[in-house]
Amino acid sequence: MKIYIYFLGLLFLTFSCATATKIDGEKKVQWGKNYGPSKVDVSKAITAAEMMTAFEGKKDKMVFTFKAPIEAVCLKAGCWINVDKGNGEKFMVRFKDHFTIPIDTKIGTVAYMHGTANWDTVSVEMLKHFAEDAGKSKAEIDQITEAKYVLGFEADGIVWQK
Repeated sequence: MKIYIYFLGLLFLTFSCATATKIDGEKKVQWGKNYGPSKVDVSKAITAAEMMTAFEGKKDKMVFTFKAPIEAVCLKAGCWINVDKGNGEKFMVRFKDHFTIPIDTKIGTVAYMHGTANWDTVSVEMLKHFAEDAGKSKAEIDQITEAKYVLGFEADGIVWQK
């Protein structure tokens, strides 16, 4: 009887100390904090390259959940990131309602994001603001003289593996 009680106690202790994990393919993955007003369903994520293909030639906004490595983080507040399109080029992901992520988030971290892709003209003023947030020099910022028509993504949620 003592062995039975000991075994149940050990089993209880094992499960009470376990951390929550999700399955990504066949491997167990621990997810960090979900930032933003929406929870990201990582099981629905496509690659950034797949998103680019699906959005090619579209004019209207489209909702996606995608994954991509983080290439840059806003150094002022963590209010935007740049990610790889899947071909070495980068695009900016801004955060809905100006939520933030930690500014010390490691470059190369693969993030999963949910939100809306759209084409947008970014003003010279905003381009300079983003360059300042990225820590660019005054000379680099002064070289920005034209607005750009770019792919934009407004994320309402972002998460990455621990």
